[in-house]
Amino acid sequence: MNIALWTVQSFLAAIFAGSGLYKGTQPKQRVVASGQTGVVWYSQPFIRFIALAELAGAAGLVLPWLTGRARVLTPLAAGGLAVIMVGAAASHARLARQGGPSRRKELFNVSANIALLGACSLVAIARAHQLR
Repeated sequence: MNIALWTVQSFLAAIFAGSGLYKGTQPKQRVVASGQTGVVWYSQPFIRFIALAELAGAAGLVLPWLTGRARVLTPLAAGGLAVIMVGAAASHARLARQGGPSRRKELFNVSANIALLGACSLVAIARAHQLR
C-alpha cells in the first residue's frame, strides 16, 4: 500500500507543480491557450493565488512524509488540492454547458479533474489513517 501511495503522491505532485509553475509564470491568455481553459473566468491575481496553492500543495504531498516531520500536512495538502479540483471541475463544466466545438474537450477536462479529485482524496484519507 505504501508504494502505491507514494506513486500516487509523486504523480499528483508532478501534475500540480507543473500546473502551478505554468499558472504562476504565464499570462492568463497563454494559460488558456495551453488548454487550461478553466481559468478563463478568473482574474490574473486569483490565477496566481491558485498557482501558489498548487505549488504549496505539491510540496505538501511529498515533503512532510519524506522527511518524517509534520506528517499531518500531507493529508491536509491532498485535501486542499481536492478542493481546487472541485472548483476546476465546476469551471470546466460551466464552459461545457456553453456548448460549441470545445464542449467535448471541456467534458474531458471535467473527467480529468474528477480523477485528480479522487486521487487527492485517496491520499488524504489513506495518509490520515496512517497517522493514527
